Amino acid sequence: MIIVLLVEGKTEMVFKDYLRKYLENRLQGNMPKLVFHPYHGRIPTNERLKRIVTNHLNGKNPADHVIALTDVYTGTSPPVFSDAAEAKAKMRDWVGTEERFHPHVALYDFESWLLPFWPTIQRLAKHKKNVPSGVPEAVNHNKPPSYHIREIFEIGQGRDSYSKPRDAKRILNDNDLSIAIDRCPELKSFINTILLLCGGTKIL
Repeated sequence: MIIVLLVEGKTEMVFKDYLRKYLENRLQGNMPKLVFHPYHGRIPTNERLKRIVTNHLNGKNPADHVIALTDVYTGTSPPVFSDAAEAKAKMRDWVGTEERFHPHVALYDFESWLLPFWPTIQRLAKHKKNVPSGVPEAVNHNKPPSYHIREIFEIGQGRDSYSKPRDAKRILNDNDLSIAIDRCPELKSFINTILLLCGGTKIL
């Protein structure tokens, strides 16, 4: 099975190796070919998204399924998406009734999936600033997760500010992805889509 993943940029490309490793342990013998297409910014919208999805599903080397993974936080005012439900509904509406297309979100940005690993972030940043309170995916538009991580790096004793590809890799290297999956419902939903498409067992 071939699954194309439309993702936003550098951080998600770092994530792919850890995603593959997690899935290989749960899909032994049924691991799909995951093809990542980064857009180095926001993934396409409206008719362009529909055209890209259609091309992947019906092209020369067609994918079996296409998953779009977008941040809910867009850095614009007003935001493009108010919440996860609206983001997924808009992507579904743009693409239309295509059962092989699966919209998913990082709420509010990819770094929400790193917040469960705050002790590692503290160690790398060399600072004991407290983790943002509450559920990681509830850290919202007002100050999205990536801002919290950048802030601790900038007030810490490390030499550099937060670098998405470099530091996301260092954070993920030292941790078990299942910890973030347990705490982040949108991440769990994304993982479950892949598992179920490949005949795996859903994470409850």
